[in-house]
Amino acid sequence: MKIVQKVALVLTIVGALNWGLVGLFEIDLVATLFNGSDSIISRIIYTLIAIAGIINIGLLFDHLEGQK
Repeated sequence: MKIVQKVALVLTIVGALNWGLVGLFEIDLVATLFNGSDSIISRIIYTLIAIAGIINIGLLFDHLEGQK
């Protein structure tokens, strides 16, 4: 499970950087690289990043496992 969490963390960081570019410069890097935000590849990437964010919710509670 550690590998899945690391991959999810990398995808979440990519998503955060993309949102930073959108917020600061109005540049959506994913949409730019893959021919618009409506392309199937862009939508897959957005979905993978969302799933990665959900997986990373578990990192919030990781420290509780050691307290049991």
